[in-house]
Amino acid sequence: MPADFYIDVPRRMVFSHGAGVLRFADFRGHMERLLKHPDFRPEFSQLLDFRDVTEVVITSEEIVLLGARNVFSPKSKRAFVVNSDLHFGLVRMFASYREIAGESGIRLFRDLAAALEWLALTEGADLQRFPKANLPDRPA
Repeated sequence: MPADFYIDVPRRMVFSHGAGVLRFADFRGHMERLLKHPDFRPEFSQLLDFRDVTEVVITSEEIVLLGARNVFSPKSKRAFVVNSDLHFGLVRMFASYREIAGESGIRLFRDLAAALEWLALTEGADLQRFPKANLPDRPA
């Protein structure tokens, strides 16, 4: 699956991972599955690891549609980790639409360690349950 997630309830955190080619349907499906998941709460924070994404096939109109969708609370912290200028720009466009809707807690990173620090994930999360995220272990 190009976009998947693991919900760490004790840490009130959603770990999302994207890989390969991501399309509008993948992003929309990810949002739908989160909203239907019994452990998900809108006030949780989120780490989105897009370092394994090779291509994003999406139009600006589709970004507007995704940006208009409320999934997380306006107070949630959401860290996107990307590794290309194009992906940075696409996520920045999405974040701008979310900011207009009142969600100001979205930050973009090129460095995973900086994203983890911003999210205050200083304790090791149960990343073994979500190995695709390829996240480093953090000291407990």
